Amino acid sequence: MLYVDTERVVIKSWCNNPEEEAINQAKNLANLPFIFKQVCLMPDTHSGYGMPIGGVIATHKVVIPNAVGVDIGCGMCAVRTSLTEIPLDDLKLILGEIRKNIPVGFAHHTESQELKGLGAIPDSPVIQSELNAAKKQLGTLGGGNHFIEIQKGDDGYIWVMLHSGSRNFGLKIAKHYNKIAQQLCAKWYSAIPTFKGDDGLAFLPIDTTEGKEYIDSMNYALLFARENRLHMINRIKDIILSVSNCTFGDIIDIHHNYAQMENHFGANVMVHRKGATSARLSQIGIIPGSQGTSSYIVEGLGKEDSFQSCSHGAGRAMSRTKAQETLRLEDEVGRLDKRGILHAIRGKKDLDEASGAYKDIDLVMSEQSDLVKVLVKLEPLAVIKG
Repeated sequence: MLYVDTERVVIKSWCNNPEEEAINQAKNLANLPFIFKQVCLMPDTHSGYGMPIGGVIATHKVVIPNAVGVDIGCGMCAVRTSLTEIPLDDLKLILGEIRKNIPVGFAHHTESQELKGLGAIPDSPVIQSELNAAKKQLGTLGGGNHFIEIQKGDDGYIWVMLHSGSRNFGLKIAKHYNKIAQQLCAKWYSAIPTFKGDDGLAFLPIDTTEGKEYIDSMNYALLFARENRLHMINRIKDIILSVSNCTFGDIIDIHHNYAQMENHFGANVMVHRKGATSARLSQIGIIPGSQGTSSYIVEGLGKEDSFQSCSHGAGRAMSRTKAQETLRLEDEVGRLDKRGILHAIRGKKDLDEASGAYKDIDLVMSEQSDLVKVLVKLEPLAVIKG
């Protein structure tokens, strides 16, 4: 672990070689007057808007929209099948049906989907304005690093895993309330670093109207994100059943990109996990790799030093632009083809999601061996990318 003790509170980095910009952002966080105890960087950390992705902080009585991020409730869902093998023809058929039934990228359903189990709709201008569009986004994958994978576990079984979030809800909520936070912090002459555009660490006191409204909106986005993933995973289960006779285990579902009240070191604090997941003692979690690399089903070890958190994935090693400019298409495609993985790299524009653009997932796992215990190691058989 790397310690930085030059600021108001200590920075603890489980990434032993973090990029300079991520450390600079962590230092900005460490000097905020309301930061509690420490700033934690997970082994997949890299720079983000205001706060590093792969960062965990706890605050006294405030919430920071940029410490949650723009894809609120983005997370992972996985389920084990009873299948021990899957023929290539069946795998191709399943992928084809998934593509027909689950919109990816900017595509949405043509018909509104039923919103159920989400409770009362918050009286938030963002939620109200996005609600009708969101009904057609429910059960859709999105773009970027969102994916669906069919995998083979070292437990001998075939697994399904997917990564998706709250779609446009999260983005609009984040931008709207970060802008309000910036306006209020400027009005209050708050002691935060200078911000520019959507960047910065503007905050909202949680007992104000604006703070309560953001938290209500964020929590609704979390519910929507989970329901979005469950819609997709249940549709995929139906598709698999149309091809193979099998049963399924319990669905595992976890969030990253959220804030919630928790008790740590004897204090009730608002814990923000941006590109990080909860790893309470015995909690089952999911840590995905990049396209073509291993993913892991894990069990939390409840390490208080990390606010009981762990990484949310491998983490980017280079920007999307740099990946497209520097990675060789032939190398990335050849690596996947050699392993017989049905993948989503078709041209140079897809290199931003190639494994070469990400950190070594095995190194990431070794750096957090005190945070989680590996239960199942999963290898990809087929990948659909947003």
